Amino acid sequence: MQLQINRDTIATAIAVFFHSIGLIGILFFDGHFFVNATPFNLLLSLCLLIWTQRNINASFLVFILSVFGIGFLAEVVGVNTGILFGDYSYGKVLGIQWMNVPLLIGVNWIIIIYCCGISVHAMMMKFINRIAAESKKPPIALKALSVIIDGATLAVIFDWLMEPVAVKLGFWSWQGTEGIPVYNYICWLMVSILLLTIFHFLPFKKENKFAVNLLLIQAMFFLVLRTFFD
Repeated sequence: MQLQINRDTIATAIAVFFHSIGLIGILFFDGHFFVNATPFNLLLSLCLLIWTQRNINASFLVFILSVFGIGFLAEVVGVNTGILFGDYSYGKVLGIQWMNVPLLIGVNWIIIIYCCGISVHAMMMKFINRIAAESKKPPIALKALSVIIDGATLAVIFDWLMEPVAVKLGFWSWQGTEGIPVYNYICWLMVSILLLTIFHFLPFKKENKFAVNLLLIQAMFFLVLRTFFD
């Protein structure tokens, strides 16, 4: 337990440091340099999440690969057909692309889905356990719905916070529309529900304090940038 606490603390400190450096750099120094460091930040965040994950097993690895694959495929369909998310395209900031989609976008899906799933799981467990104690039987359906639906809603809220900043920084852009289309958020909800269903039903340890901290750190990062950019 002490090892896990130390890992959470170290990982949180590292994430705060690099997000703070990035935030200050974008706002007050060479914004181009720090924006182009986004791939490093995404990969670092993923490594820290895996490092702080307890009892890594085959199911956790299946979850990681599934979210990467499905998330990336959804973006390929979206960018090349417009069927998902809307009419948009990626810039060069996120690095190497395949089929007009940066490979790192799969990593972004992993980070968001994992952090949202872990955060909702942590928030709901006390409530779920209380109901189980009172009813004398575990509320399996309620737990599944809470993690999947509430987690997907949280992911959409995070995307809503991130979208204008990402466009401003050149991560991606929208064509033929003013602002971010509502259809984008509807698709985000649907894809997130699918991915969080995988998250919920795969049997791996779903406790990670750093994941909750990282979601808050990233939310504050985009909130501050959104405030300055507005």
